[in-house]
Amino acid sequence: MKPSVAVHKFSSCDGCQLAFLNLGEDLLALAELVDIRHFVEAGLADEDAQVDIAFVEGSVSTSEDAARLQRIRANSGYLVTIGACATAGGLQALRNLHDTQAWTAAIYASPQYIDSLDQVTPIRDVVKVDLELWGCPVSGRQLVAAVQQLLFGVAPLAQQDKLCLDCKRGGNVCVVVTRGEPCLGPVTHTGCGALCPKFGRACYGCYGPAPDGNTEALAECFAGLGLAADAVARRFGLITSTAEPFATTSARWREKTK
Repeated sequence: MKPSVAVHKFSSCDGCQLAFLNLGEDLLALAELVDIRHFVEAGLADEDAQVDIAFVEGSVSTSEDAARLQRIRANSGYLVTIGACATAGGLQALRNLHDTQAWTAAIYASPQYIDSLDQVTPIRDVVKVDLELWGCPVSGRQLVAAVQQLLFGVAPLAQQDKLCLDCKRGGNVCVVVTRGEPCLGPVTHTGCGALCPKFGRACYGCYGPAPDGNTEALAECFAGLGLAADAVARRFGLITSTAEPFATTSARWREKTK
């Protein structure tokens, strides 16, 4: 019997699920190795199927999300989070900076019917997670490697390099040095191949904090480039706003604006 796999969605844009679909022929080869039981984006719906590996995209935003996630965990051998939303809350976690009850009351005529948790959380805050794959979105290469490693009992190897090393290897011109742009590359985990700097755009940290990244020193560097305190805080509080040490650094610079 082939190992079974499910792909579940929570609050997200579906981009990480599309990384599966964009595998093309590699997805067909993967389907020969596993039995995909639930993957609504691909037309397969069996949410309560018991599987060997469950991939989860998206963050937890409602009480129904939390209850469904508990069922998925109970039905799964391994639970793997995919993407910045599942691993660090994603863009929707930005509402954690504000009073949820106040803004829902200001927007909706009957806010009592809105099922919204006070805080958006990554998956690990609700259930045990066996492996986290960062990115916005994750890459197909990550997904295939994770499936192969888990199925064959090989402990997944986490990249330890910072994004700046990918820029050096690729010969990318540093956007901080040459253009004065606030780039998170010095404190961000590699994995994307330095895609944004390759095209002249500063990294915004979607692959999460790198080990031993000095976010406080980089924040001071951003201030030296001319960013106001609130802009520095926003730079560290974007798509991976709940991840440490990004969260602490962002909060410290927000305090400077008061």
